[in-house]
Amino acid sequence: MTDILTDLADKQREIDESWMRYALRLAQRAQDQGEVPVGAVLVKNEKMIAEGANAVIATHDATAHAEIVALRQAGKQLENYRLIDTTLYVTLEPCVMCMGAIGQARIKRLVFGAFDEKRGAVCNALNLANAEFLNHRVNWHGGVLETHCAQILKDFFVSRRHKSNKK
Repeated sequence: MTDILTDLADKQREIDESWMRYALRLAQRAQDQGEVPVGAVLVKNEKMIAEGANAVIATHDATAHAEIVALRQAGKQLENYRLIDTTLYVTLEPCVMCMGAIGQARIKRLVFGAFDEKRGAVCNALNLANAEFLNHRVNWHGGVLETHCAQILKDFFVSRRHKSNKK
């Protein structure tokens, strides 16, 4: 029985890492556009149904976080705002706005890469994944490819600070 559980856990880890690599490519796309490098991919039945990359600057929309972009795309595709039995992979722990949307969409599972100690609303600044006042609980797992997810953000902000110091 232990071997079966270990095999299942190993398989889930492989799946999570594969989708997180996809989300990292989306984060790179955001960075290439001058956006904060965060990517998100929404999966149902092991198939991608939507993706998103930060687009706040390009769209002049403060709500155009990677998660929101992916949720909007999925809602249109499925013709339903409730995204039942889906998993959202995102390179950074979601903020309070994104966690609110994730709960409203009834996302079943959230997998993220880097933890956000200052603004993360899953388990850091706030713990909305399990907030008693909400009517939906999101199963979550953080730290998937954490080093890679954190590094792309760190490099982006170092570069941004370096450019602003040259002015």
